[in-house]
Amino acid sequence: MSELVTKSVPQEQPPSVRLAVIVGQPSEAGPYTIRVRVPHGVKLMPHRHPEDRVYTVISGVFYMGLGEQFNPEKLEAYPPGSVIVLPGNTSHFHWAKSSEYITQVTAIGPLGLEYVSANDDPRNHNS
Repeated sequence: MSELVTKSVPQEQPPSVRLAVIVGQPSEAGPYTIRVRVPHGVKLMPHRHPEDRVYTVISGVFYMGLGEQFNPEKLEAYPPGSVIVLPGNTSHFHWAKSSEYITQVTAIGPLGLEYVSANDDPRNHNS
């Protein structure tokens, strides 16, 4: 991902998460592909996206669980090369538990993100 132009993700993600647009414009209607780099230790609390998504693990181990509460026991470990299909509006969470990971996400935009709990949404904690 170092050869790609990365930027901070929108305010709805932790500030250490980085995003690179591969194809399309995620904020607009139409197909898009992005790569997301999440540093070791970062947790993305339960949230959902309105769009169906296809995740491909590029590097690291991608830990994802389904549900409306963060529960480490529900995490599944996906090694590089794994492909995960996540239907729209499915509550889920991520944890860069063992190392940084990079996933590639393909979907039909616009990209949306809604946290299950407003307390977990970084947009509600601007100082």
